[in-house]
Amino acid sequence: MERIKLGKNGTEISKMGLGTWAIGGGPAWNGDLDKSVCVDTIHRAVELGINLIDTAPGYNFGKSEKIVGEALEGLNREDVVVETKFGLVWDWKGTPFNKVGDRQLYKNLSPDSIKTEIGASLQRLGTDYVDIYMSHWQSLEPYYTPIAETMKTLMDLKEQGVIRAIGAANVTADDVKEYLAYGELDIIQAKYNLLNRDAEADLFELCRSNNIVLQVYSPLEQGLLTGGFKKGYVPTGARANKKWWQPGNLDRVVDMLDGWKPLCAKYNCSLSTLSLAWVVKQADFISVLSGCTSPSQVDENVGALNIELSQEDADKMRSDADALGM
Repeated sequence: MERIKLGKNGTEISKMGLGTWAIGGGPAWNGDLDKSVCVDTIHRAVELGINLIDTAPGYNFGKSEKIVGEALEGLNREDVVVETKFGLVWDWKGTPFNKVGDRQLYKNLSPDSIKTEIGASLQRLGTDYVDIYMSHWQSLEPYYTPIAETMKTLMDLKEQGVIRAIGAANVTADDVKEYLAYGELDIIQAKYNLLNRDAEADLFELCRSNNIVLQVYSPLEQGLLTGGFKKGYVPTGARANKKWWQPGNLDRVVDMLDGWKPLCAKYNCSLSTLSLAWVVKQADFISVLSGCTSPSQVDENVGALNIELSQEDADKMRSDADALGM
């Protein structure tokens, strides 16, 4: 599988990574999944050349990290680039974020919180280092921590060998510039797909000019672009309040996907792989996170990297999405 160089430390990550939010289960995903299937999914991803596994403590309160840790026991640790996050806590004070089930998450990017979080993550993952350590969401009042303070803590952890690369998720262009002013930023994570292309406005050029990998999450809009949902579907859990899952919007997306069936026939692929292939085509600094929950989904999604989508067809897909009134 094609890989992208990550920062200055020589690490290379696959053009497709495995995202494990859904694997973590919990209220956001309407319950837990079969853990053995989750572990098999991670192993299958590595077998097919995916070397980046993305997780976070905030994915069902550490459950996702624990599952990734169990999967790592059956793998050569040096063959896997483990990415986890910090900044969303449930047992520290912080700025209120989402409530998941009956438990509240808070934003806290303070040095003390980060040092506590990295220790807990290492324990859950069963490893003594993290390849990529990434801020999950950015700091806000009333528990605001300047990026300079957060970055100093991260650079110290990197010097100690506890983490090997630094990332930031859900950032603005100004955030990225501030991270770069105080240390080394190797990768950023942003939502990006045919229905959500805000990252093109300012993050693309920043990544290109500063040798930063753009890691794309939700490339299938939490499954909507798979074509697996019919008109009238009522979303629950993490999808319930998302724009494109609302009545009317979802129906128009379903019609758009129906219009892409000739393209699926042309490239001998599913709607999922077609949509993923479109994302991959947009820039050579993109690594796309695929949130698979079964080995068969990994097999299907990896196929996107073998599709040579023509510019004409890519433009048609963009135009069709524009017509939805983004």
